[in-house]
Amino acid sequence: MGIIKTKGIVLLESNMGDFDKMVSILTPDIGRIGCAAKGARKPKSPLLAGTQFLSFSDLIIYSGASSYNINSCETIEVFYNIRTDLEKLTYASFIARLVYDVTDENQFTYKILQLLLNTLYVISETDLDKDFILSIFELRLMVLLGFTPILGKCTVCRNIR
Repeated sequence: MGIIKTKGIVLLESNMGDFDKMVSILTPDIGRIGCAAKGARKPKSPLLAGTQFLSFSDLIIYSGASSYNINSCETIEVFYNIRTDLEKLTYASFIARLVYDVTDENQFTYKILQLLLNTLYVISETDLDKDFILSIFELRLMVLLGFTPILGKCTVCRNIR
């Protein structure tokens, strides 16, 4: 319990009540956490920009007995080019959901966060083939999760190709 200062990217967001939000944030040291952002949907809220989907921010989080609350956040990157292109947003949403599904709380996710940020940057700033970027992301994510494919030889007969 106490105050935690960390960086994180918003993977999912959902509305809660009139002005509150519930966000799932991927952090490098705590893993994926669900945080309540009180008043984040108010137009003049200081939490408005930092709690949007795919916002990478410096966060100050209060850890309660059974939940986390965002006290303040300062936006580092919002990936604006992804938000303006529907195809880029589709691929980024798929990647964020994939990361959400394979991560958990209290897990060291620094490498996964680094891979996610690098992939989102490539999607945002280049016009490379999105399917190619997605394939590279999936392969690297599998390696980070411990499912390294064997590409140099046949897994059945062990012959080198």
